[in-house]
Amino acid sequence: MGKQRVLSGVQPTGNLHLGNYLGAIRNWVEMQDQYDNFFCVVDLHAITVPHNPATLAADTYTIAALYLACGIDLQYSHIFVQSHVSAHSELCWLLNCITPLNWLQDMIQFKEKAVKQGENVGTGLLIYPVLMAADILLYQADKVPVGEDQKQHLELARDIVNRFNYLFAQEHPVLKLPAPLIRKEGARVMSLADGTRKMSKSDPSELSRINVLDPPDQIANKIKRCKTDPVRGLSFDDPARPECNNLLTLYMLLSGKTKEAVAGECAHMGWGQFKPLLTETTINALEPIQKKYKEIITEKGYLESVLKTGREKAQAIASQTLADVKEALGYTAPL
Repeated sequence: MGKQRVLSGVQPTGNLHLGNYLGAIRNWVEMQDQYDNFFCVVDLHAITVPHNPATLAADTYTIAALYLACGIDLQYSHIFVQSHVSAHSELCWLLNCITPLNWLQDMIQFKEKAVKQGENVGTGLLIYPVLMAADILLYQADKVPVGEDQKQHLELARDIVNRFNYLFAQEHPVLKLPAPLIRKEGARVMSLADGTRKMSKSDPSELSRINVLDPPDQIANKIKRCKTDPVRGLSFDDPARPECNNLLTLYMLLSGKTKEAVAGECAHMGWGQFKPLLTETTINALEPIQKKYKEIITEKGYLESVLKTGREKAQAIASQTLADVKEALGYTAPL
């Protein structure tokens, strides 16, 4: 038997931050030799909220280059742009038509983001989880690396698979049921401004996150100004100290040390001692990524060739799945 297939992606909405890197991409890198991997830049998802057309293309290249800079290896993985494979949009429409509306209205992220957008909330935000399902199901993915906040969307994708196969493909199931891959540590990196909220690109404050491409002086400033508490001595897993747990987790993940080692090292530290340590560790961890990114982003021809090869591989698989879905629904084949 061949390797199981993995599908995941990140939106090209600005820079990657530590939440994207530690909660997702580093996990992809560490396990990529075990799977047949498809990593896309999900630019169709990027327009479910207000976006800047002038920067979308540049941001797309940035994310693709960061995939490579963070360690995605083309020996094991394919990198492509979601909108370059039209089957994503077509399968999304077909699945929209069999997905009950109340399933989508129950999505927590829709409720949260719809409140922020008010009367301007678009239909795309409501059906975003169906597009995510189409992304996964097109490639018959066995596993999907997701953070805790995306588990509900993956459960929806599984519900759609079961509904589709039950209604249209009972004898010969067309769509594969995907399973989650969740990293135990760092799957949900929290904001530097509020340890109870996820680190997010949509947070209006740049001080809430450390971006992978932030220069050392910005990293130092953000850590210096991040929220802490007045307690001396640092410890994990204290519900009364969410910022402390988050910053220790960041240090643990970026330093490569065990939780036990970090707990012992930092047990008697004050913030004045710990913050410089976290700053130095963060800068050192991101330096090789930033150096490799600068090399890749200046070689546009190379990056375009990577995306072209990835699109061709992705399109071959996606086209077959789409054809099977359309046949099960009763559509005629193209003449």
